[in-house]
Amino acid sequence: MSTTPAKTVLITGATAGIGRETALHLARAGYHVIATGRRASELDKLRAETPPGTRLDTALLDVTDPASIAAAVAEVDRLTSGRGVDALVNNAGFGLIGPLTEISDADLRRQYDTNVFGVMAVTRAFVPRMRERGAGRVVNISSMGGKITFPFMGAYNSTKYALESLSDALRYELRAFGIDVVLVEPGAIHTNFAETSMAPVNQYQDTVYGAAISRAKQLERRMMATAVGPNVVARAIHKAIKRRRPAARYVAPWYGSLVFALLAITPTRVVDALIRRIAFLSPKALRKPEQLTGTQARAASV
Repeated sequence: MSTTPAKTVLITGATAGIGRETALHLARAGYHVIATGRRASELDKLRAETPPGTRLDTALLDVTDPASIAAAVAEVDRLTSGRGVDALVNNAGFGLIGPLTEISDADLRRQYDTNVFGVMAVTRAFVPRMRERGAGRVVNISSMGGKITFPFMGAYNSTKYALESLSDALRYELRAFGIDVVLVEPGAIHTNFAETSMAPVNQYQDTVYGAAISRAKQLERRMMATAVGPNVVARAIHKAIKRRRPAARYVAPWYGSLVFALLAITPTRVVDALIRRIAFLSPKALRKPEQLTGTQARAASV
């Protein structure tokens, strides 16, 4: 298949995980990478690890701060002599885990500010140069959780559902200007994402979901059993950028598509029951120890 690689790629959230791996991967592949993030020290480390003979520049960028976005646009114009980027990878985001009825409005808004409004603000900032040239690529990093909702991940999953719809609309609206919009949908990935997301869950220990929250680590192990390295996602992003006619979506790893296919033919009631069981959300599992008989307590602890 013929390919027309983009020359300059900007990546948000490039200080860790998928963004960092993608920045190094694309730099090694010959792209001019502009890696962005909020932590200058981590960007310095990334730049220091760039392989010889490659070009990787860095710029500070907080996707929730209009002034920071404007400054990043100015820096990109400087680095590209006003041409702008050929491809934008909207990777910055984080996961908020907790029961939806217990999550505060402030935390929920913070989740949307980064994962939804931040993506759109950055896209609006960098698309004009692409439109002027009549060519460009926007790659939005969604998640398999943008099509499947998991217990205690409703806040995060809903932002990815929103990103799926926004990306579909952008794909329709920007194609006439030669701009392709592509979604990459990672599954479970070995990064610090899960650890960071799980850190605040103990604040829900005293809620009605306390029994399930106390098994959060056990649930995390179940979800990460099939996890792969971030290099798998970096390769999918590379494919989304270099293909002359990219697909609308790339699932990483590819066999995540089999999960979608299986869920599509399985009755919702069956899927619901399975997920509730995995997440310790049965009535018995949610009871406090003093509410259980001796036999039930032993069964619930297994």
